[in-house]
This record gives sequence, structure tokens and C-alpha cells, in this order.
Amino acid sequence: MASPKVLTLGKTKNYLVFLSLIRTFAGNMWMMLQVIPLMWRAVRPSKVADMPAVVNSFWLRKGYEGLTFFGTILTPTQTDADQFNKGFSEMKNHEMIHLRQAQSCGDSWMRFYLLYIWYWLKALPANRKMKHGAYLLNPFEMEAYARMHDLDYLKGEATEWRRFAKMKLNERLDFYNHRL
Repeated sequence: MASPKVLTLGKTKNYLVFLSLIRTFAGNMWMMLQVIPLMWRAVRPSKVADMPAVVNSFWLRKGYEGLTFFGTILTPTQTDADQFNKGFSEMKNHEMIHLRQAQSCGDSWMRFYLLYIWYWLKALPANRKMKHGAYLLNPFEMEAYARMHDLDYLKGEATEWRRFAKMKLNERLDFYNHRL
């Protein structure tokens, strides 16, 4: 028969594990909900001149540096946010191309995101052929990755995604493998 002292320590350990889980859950919920004010205050893409970067690690998968979200760039760390905010880099150019794409989608964030999700779903079969295929073969991402090194690209409209959207999935895969 176990002594009461052992039972107390076991209960205390379970309690601490439970508290840790609650704290983690609450922290994740807080990070998840922090984007609601960004959506609430969002203006049309044509009214956005520059996108500030803010930290929100909840919405970013490991390995991603930034995510365009209703005129704001979400980053996993403060270091990444500072890098986006201090100057115009190729990654900032990549995210700003997404802003131009939203402008070309009827100047609507919702239309841009609905199309983005639609093209991502259509490209899901590519995940069997390459890692992150649905993401990398999304027409919006293909244009952004193809043009992110051209810092003058933003002087015009970002509508090359339409050409990629008309391609069959195998054609996009071939383009990605040989040109990007």
C-alpha cells in the first residue's frame, strides 16, 4: 500500500502538468486571437502603401519567415519582424507582391484569400510529388517566388499569377523545377 506522501506528490505532479497544459493552450489561443484586430482594421489593398511586420508565431509553420495577413506581415520572431521593418529585402518584396496580387483580385483581401485557398486545394495532389507542393505550386506563390529578386517588379501590376493559374498542375510543376 502506498504512503500518503507518494500520493500527494503524484497529485501535485499531475496538477502541475495540468497547469502547464492550460498555460500553453491559453498562450496559443492568445496568439491565434491577436489577428482579429488586424482583420477588423484592414483596409482595401489599394489603400496599403507599406506592410508592417508583427510577431505572431501561431500562424506560421516552422521554416516560414513571413505571412501576408490583411495588410500586415506576420513573422515568427521579433528578429524577423525587425528585418522586414528596417528595409526592403527580397522577402519583403515577396510579401509586397502578395499585396499587389490582392489589388489585382478586385482590390479585395477576401477574394485574394478565397482564390489562394482554392488554388492551394487544387494543387494538393502535388504534395505526393514534392514537399509543400500545394504551397509552392500555388499561382500566387509561383509569381512571388519568381519575381522576389526583381526589386523593380512592384512598379507594375502583379498579375503573372493569372498565367500560372491557367497552367495545368504538371505544367506548373515543370515550370517550378526548371525555372524557379
